[in-house]
Amino acid sequence: MLQIYNTKTRSKEEFKPRKQEEVKIYYCGPTVYNYAHIWNLRTYVFEDIVVKTLRFLGYPVKTVMNVTDIDDKTIKASVAAGESLDTFTQKYTEIFLSDIERIGIQPADIISPISGVIPEMIRMIQTMLNRKNAYLAEDGSVYFDISSFKNYGKLAHLDMSGMKSSVRIDNDEYEKESASDFALWKGYKPEDGDNVWEAEFVIDGEKKVIKGRPGWHIECSACNMKHFGQQIDIHMWGIDNLFPHHQNEVAQTESCTKKEFSKYWLHAWHLTVDGKKMAKSANNFYTLNDIAEKYTHTDSWLLFRAVRLVLMNGKYKDSVDFTFEKLDHAITTIKKIDDTTKRLKRYMAETEFEAEWIRREFSDTLQEYIQGYIEKLEDDFNIPEALSVFFQFQSVIHTQLDSLELSLEESQACLDLLSTFHQVLWIVDTNISAQDAIPADIQDLFEQRMQAKAEKDFETSDRVRDELSEKWYKIVDEKSWSRIEKI
Repeated sequence: MLQIYNTKTRSKEEFKPRKQEEVKIYYCGPTVYNYAHIWNLRTYVFEDIVVKTLRFLGYPVKTVMNVTDIDDKTIKASVAAGESLDTFTQKYTEIFLSDIERIGIQPADIISPISGVIPEMIRMIQTMLNRKNAYLAEDGSVYFDISSFKNYGKLAHLDMSGMKSSVRIDNDEYEKESASDFALWKGYKPEDGDNVWEAEFVIDGEKKVIKGRPGWHIECSACNMKHFGQQIDIHMWGIDNLFPHHQNEVAQTESCTKKEFSKYWLHAWHLTVDGKKMAKSANNFYTLNDIAEKYTHTDSWLLFRAVRLVLMNGKYKDSVDFTFEKLDHAITTIKKIDDTTKRLKRYMAETEFEAEWIRREFSDTLQEYIQGYIEKLEDDFNIPEALSVFFQFQSVIHTQLDSLELSLEESQACLDLLSTFHQVLWIVDTNISAQDAIPADIQDLFEQRMQAKAEKDFETSDRVRDELSEKWYKIVDEKSWSRIEKI
């Protein structure tokens, strides 16, 4: 039974989707004005874990993610770069999608740039104007009247009585202490350059054409309305979006629909670097490319799995601290996982099997581990505990290989279970070759060493071993065979 922590109720609840035939999940996408940093990526990894877990458990999930290509940041950055907003944001959208692919994040089923949902925004704003939830201000912008929505602040658990008195605010982002009427449609300002749209509204029976652009908060409400309709099951992103963005989404959407917008809200907490808040001024601000440049001698497939391991190895409701020491440790861990898979495959390829069945006690062991793994996932996506189960099973594989007791069917069952773990964790490579490609000269040295060892010529055997080590290869002696692999 899946239990998730709902930000709205501040409690862990049994997950019960609105409809069994489709689970609707929405998560805020990137604001595409620059490269995504590892704090962003930690949130997207968390969301990926949630989606992969639900699918692993058999839920029919449909996902939508917006791309914010119109807002204060994208307009300012595109103007500064001397590029059209469309060209500028498309470039960073493609970079973002490439980054999430590298760390195993499955893209949303629908990726929706908000520039494509402006008609939906205008219709929602008109509904709010009609119901007196919104008004046209003297600055030429349309604002949401937070006093018209009686549950304003409920999602973010705000004490509205303690807020500073302010009429309105047109910045996209602001602090809780400044909770005020917020912009739905921003009137044109010279600094917006050529980035202007026309919206026709009927206000007090009079048609008005307002040149400007949408506010940030209405974008996600309209995106959900277009692709999911009035209600969804889960809304996710980082805790920083809880207020004002998610709170304002609730106010807008529910003012239009008079229905509960999202049944569950999930928020990932912060990522720090070396125990400090990540900032360019602190020289601890990293993108995925920054990390790749520091590890040019590490295989990228291995490196990015290690990055994912660091970003997900913590409860999503807790802060995660990124350090390069942790990343080095994670690289070592991923190498060990790969070594386990390689060793299992070599065993399957080189052993002359007698037994062709799965022992009852071994079958029970496999069932115990998969059930334990599922229980951890169902406990509010407890990845640290799920990883613990995975690593324990990895030890079981090595113990069984040491004893040479595994049948072919049992070996395949171990490989299949590693694949099962990978469906959510995405850190196992079951397609990896049992043996790395070995250059001919290295293979010749290996054979010389094996012949010397067989002839008990230990001086030559040790000399060749040292020569291989200088060339960054090592010999691993198993009970019944030896192999060579790159260090």
